[in-house]
Amino acid sequence: MFEKVNPCHPDKVADRIAGAIVDLCYTKSKFPKVACEVLIGHGECNIQVETSEQISAEDCEAIVRRIAGEGFETRALIVPQDVHLAANQQQGVKCGDNGVFKGVPPTHEQKLLTAIAASIYDRHPSDGKYIIQGKGRLADPVFDVTICQSHLSRDEEPELREHLKNAYGIHLPTINPLGEWTGGPNTDSGATNRKLGSDMGDGVTGGGLNGKDLSKGDVSINIVAFLKAVQSGQTVTAICSIGDEQVTFQYASGKTETETFADVVEMARLYILTDSGGSFETFSEWGLIRPKDV
Repeated sequence: MFEKVNPCHPDKVADRIAGAIVDLCYTKSKFPKVACEVLIGHGECNIQVETSEQISAEDCEAIVRRIAGEGFETRALIVPQDVHLAANQQQGVKCGDNGVFKGVPPTHEQKLLTAIAASIYDRHPSDGKYIIQGKGRLADPVFDVTICQSHLSRDEEPELREHLKNAYGIHLPTINPLGEWTGGPNTDSGATNRKLGSDMGDGVTGGGLNGKDLSKGDVSINIVAFLKAVQSGQTVTAICSIGDEQVTFQYASGKTETETFADVVEMARLYILTDSGGSFETFSEWGLIRPKDV
């Protein structure tokens, strides 16, 4: 079983706003410190940012308008990073928080649903949530797929069913079981890091990917563990504590691999810049299980 949401789901709108604020901080420093939380819905957007960089409430308001549209009253609280946390980073690149991290190769089921979600999003770029469940023999599974897609009329359903059958072999999807709906953050509220299952699949351990700079292991170590898992085809885990300068990755096979935290940050930076659309905002659209990878 797996759930995927598209970039217009309210929680993803919040993630994208948080990612754009992180991007803004990276325009001011190669190693900014930033942690951002966003709650958006029903005409209001509340943002809290802890950062080492100088950004303004007006900057945040402009980002909200660009991503979520007009009509949201934005309240942004921006405070300096805690002095003790800041001191941790003054003598080189060190892990900025504690955490347990896990990278897991995406399953066929997860890849299939992500491809389906992206193809529907190309046709209907509005709030959508999708669920898949495999049944039958492992060697020849049949997939039950439920499509909840906003702004999809009943008249448009036959074309979508035909597309899913021809492109993905999905013959009897359930589409909008309660009928047509509008969706978006004026229907449901959205919050950062509330769709980690959609972002990370079986790699969820607790820390969120969105709204944080690369000194946070929740971002950098999770990305690198995922990349190592995909490359090796096995689960990869790691533990890191605040102030650590090295990270040891443990493979399911028993192999271990140690990287400096500075190298982990640069590997994650390269992934954000080259494989995730070039920014933290675009990374947050789909998370680690992305359409281009399926």
